[in-house]
Amino acid sequence: MFKPDDIRQIEERGIEPFRLEEQIEWFRKGFPYLPVTRPATINDGIKRLDIDEIDKFGKFYDKRITEYSALKFVPASGAATRMFKDLYEMIDLLKGSESQNSIPAAGTMQEFFSKIKEFAFYDDLALAAQSEGKDLEELISNGSFKEVLELLLNEEGLNYGNLPKGLLKFHKYGQEVRTALEEHLVEGAQYCRGKNHTVQMHLTVSPEHKNGFMELIGKVKDHYENESGTKFILHFSQQEPFTDTIAVDMNNEPFRNSDGSLLFRPGGHGALIDNLEAINAELIFIKNIDNVVPDRIKDATAFYKRAIAGYLLFLRDKLFEYIRLIDDGQVADQLVELEEFVLTELCIKPHVAYNNLDQDDKIKWLRKKLDRPLRICGMVKNVGEPGGGPFWATNPDGSESLQIVESSQINKEDPDIQIMITSSTHFNPVDLVCSVRDRHGQKYSLKEFIDPATGFISIKTHEGKALKAQELPGLWNGAMSDWITIFMEVPLITFNPVKTVFDLLRPEHRG
Repeated sequence: MFKPDDIRQIEERGIEPFRLEEQIEWFRKGFPYLPVTRPATINDGIKRLDIDEIDKFGKFYDKRITEYSALKFVPASGAATRMFKDLYEMIDLLKGSESQNSIPAAGTMQEFFSKIKEFAFYDDLALAAQSEGKDLEELISNGSFKEVLELLLNEEGLNYGNLPKGLLKFHKYGQEVRTALEEHLVEGAQYCRGKNHTVQMHLTVSPEHKNGFMELIGKVKDHYENESGTKFILHFSQQEPFTDTIAVDMNNEPFRNSDGSLLFRPGGHGALIDNLEAINAELIFIKNIDNVVPDRIKDATAFYKRAIAGYLLFLRDKLFEYIRLIDDGQVADQLVELEEFVLTELCIKPHVAYNNLDQDDKIKWLRKKLDRPLRICGMVKNVGEPGGGPFWATNPDGSESLQIVESSQINKEDPDIQIMITSSTHFNPVDLVCSVRDRHGQKYSLKEFIDPATGFISIKTHEGKALKAQELPGLWNGAMSDWITIFMEVPLITFNPVKTVFDLLRPEHRG
């Protein structure tokens, strides 16, 4: 299948050839749909804590945080191109019109230019215009809309269309403005401060933008450390080339570029499981780069983050104690209690043959289920925002547990599945707290808990030719499929992503 030149290309990326053969086999047979059984809802997979419990677990976390190494993990490598999709479409429309200096009387573009001064990046845009000997207000009043948009998006101006979201200015506080990255620093100080008032943060960035992140950190780090009384330690990593996936043509043969070389594509956010495994921390908070809010509503985010983490530590203490009892041969008298804990607290339903096992085999099965990475996922009420849905699903061993399910993983043509989708009440906003070490403090090998059958295939084009692309099991989907998974309801105010530039005009993003 692969020629000598192919092998050299594969080796340069650090990919093992058998991995590519596995990927091609998935292209040929396709990924199976996930066998979901029902949506997770309140009191059936999603826990709803009252305000006193939230406060209790938050305080529990505050007492324990200095015992552990905690870290905030922020996927931040994606460019903001899609955030400005409407603006790019407007540029194309203006290019094709007789007059390039007109916009519709109503609609998104009218909204953009009528409210342009409300964006945190407005002053920078004015300076960019000034550097070209022009006045931004005059450009707008004269109807030079295409020029203003290009000044915002193109490399000759602010280059916002090509920069990662973390480097874009999101919020304005009077004369002060903050990027998304700066908001993560401020937020991290509220719930991720460990020993010696230190906050560790890990960002996954693309190589071409790392210097931009480093430059920004160099400018603002001292300010935020002095303001919060916190020391920030930042780590960076990138999605490694060995996590790329091979592309194939429509006949499932390796796709070749015009020069005959193989085409590889990024494996999606599931590739970041390697980055996550390399982190030296016990507790890891995961949150997307664009889900930040101004200071006036940060307290709610911190309140629930601390509570989720506290609940995780509470559960972890209990399951570590059960593992200790098992290993010391002292669990037999508490077997019924342990089974109830696994079913009701950890939301793991044994396979149908479990009751036929003898006591020793039951204990072995339960121990295996306990000794795994643990994550608690915040779930918000579904109000039409995109995001993975919480479902109960059948595992390869016949047991049932909770899974975050993307739409591509289920057969939406199945009437029963359609009923489940319409019955689903919540979705995952990528709000996770994870424990990745066992009771002896040893790191789990996270790759051992991936479900390889949960990848995703899509149709793309390259050099004018159609191809099939494959994404690895998603970071919070298939890559964490065999983790202990708990869902907890959190309020919608904790989820305020910036998917389009117009989201920055929402009240939740006003300083």
